[in-house]
Amino acid sequence: VRELAKNTHTVTMGKLKAHELRGKGKADLLKQLDSLKSELAVLRVAKVTGGAASKLAKIKVVRKDIARVLTVYNQKTKAAFRKDYGTSKYVPVDLRRKKTRALRRALTTKERSIKSKRTQTRESNF
Repeated sequence: VRELAKNTHTVTMGKLKAHELRGKGKADLLKQLDSLKSELAVLRVAKVTGGAASKLAKIKVVRKDIARVLTVYNQKTKAAFRKDYGTSKYVPVDLRRKKTRALRRALTTKERSIKSKRTQTRESNF
């Protein structure tokens, strides 16, 4: 296990920046995610075996980096889906506008303007 850990251990220089990650492609992001996860596994092994304090402190940084990479990856995939659907009539629920529950259930302007036959006759007569 230690030999494997030594081979897969990668050193990241400080914190990853989200704006730098946005410039990368999906394949690069997935590759970076794999390397970060393997690094986290190495750090967790070091924690169990009683590693240095610097390694223990790095666990939090690596976890945040993983979260950052996943966030950028998910944002990219969602943006691609939005682009694919464009202005089509039916859009998946997770791509629709959130708004509030009340606003989503409110009548549209077209529905509000519709008048019943009775109302139409009353308006025409009086």
